[in-house]
Amino acid sequence: MKKLLLASAATVAMAGAAFSEAHGDVKLGVILGFTGPIESLTPAMAAGAEQAMSEVTASGKFMGGKALTSVRADSTCVDSAAASAAAERLITSDQVSGIVGADCSGVTTAILTNVAVANGMVMISPSATSPALSDVEDNGLFFRTSPSDARQGAVMTEVIMDRGIKSVAVTYTNNDYGKGLADAFQSSFEEAGGTVTISTSHEDGKADYSAEVGALAAAGGDALVVVGYLDQGGKGVIEASLDSGAFDTFVLSDGMVGDSLPEAIGDDLNGSFGQAPGTDSAGAGMLNDQMADVDATAPYVAESYDAAALIALAMQAADSTDPSVYKEKILDVANAPGEKILPGELGKALEIIAAGGDVDYVGASNVELIGPGESAGNYREIEIKDGKLATVGYR
Repeated sequence: MKKLLLASAATVAMAGAAFSEAHGDVKLGVILGFTGPIESLTPAMAAGAEQAMSEVTASGKFMGGKALTSVRADSTCVDSAAASAAAERLITSDQVSGIVGADCSGVTTAILTNVAVANGMVMISPSATSPALSDVEDNGLFFRTSPSDARQGAVMTEVIMDRGIKSVAVTYTNNDYGKGLADAFQSSFEEAGGTVTISTSHEDGKADYSAEVGALAAAGGDALVVVGYLDQGGKGVIEASLDSGAFDTFVLSDGMVGDSLPEAIGDDLNGSFGQAPGTDSAGAGMLNDQMADVDATAPYVAESYDAAALIALAMQAADSTDPSVYKEKILDVANAPGEKILPGELGKALEIIAAGGDVDYVGASNVELIGPGESAGNYREIEIKDGKLATVGYR
């Protein structure tokens, strides 16, 4: 990882931090796809991040009593130029001291390489899962509370094999996320003795996916693995498959897991299954109890809460809101040694840190950061039953 920061960029980041401190609050950007192919997921994700910020502020123990506030921006999930411009505004205009996000892998990579590194800004993504992000030169500024898709590919293989399915076709959205996960899955599945009859991309935003489904059907398979977005092309491929009778069982990647998909398609989706990051840990239940108006078990809500919490705890540990300083503390507060911290205990964690003690932040997603600052990975196995998404296990 490169360690050199541009002087002018560092000055911008430190100026933003100084502004926040002078005005008695610290701003965090929350950049997610509030429009685009996962827009049904992002309101709950943002609420998760903002729950952590509210908890930190209410404790009165953050940075000598400062408030931690949210500034939202739209990543669109798919438009790298728009996402980069939104991130630039967060840093230069809104003067945030850290960023929760982005969400989708392509826009996250664009923001990181074009904006965050140049401005010396910390980013913690709750949901960007491309394996390529593990190797991006980030000056130690990028972290993620979701696991790499190298791990998801192995978990997806286990889920499919355990159901006795040995032959699948694969369709993936034509971007960094889709290609990365499709490749990771195919490698894992074939190594385990399975057969991928075809692996081909689809474009989002099309009105008709019959041609794509025709190619998939010609190749055959006992199920269709759909690596895509539940509000976009992945949904379209499933609908076209059902209309033509090409496939009736679908394996859903994390980007396809959400209530809006079975709500849109109905009982025809029954029996389909998949996985998304999640855990049945005590912390997950505690966060769900805290968020009365939001389902905290929904995809990436726990990871969003944890991303914001880690930034706050790292700032406290560094006694600084300067990203170039507190970035060095993120792995420290995320991992052992230290007192384990769960949702609802952020005030306690801040107090321990202020007194010179150590914390091991477990949070809502069972946080353990490894390698280049990414989650070791826990997954929730889901199945569509009676037209609804149901959790059937954890891996």
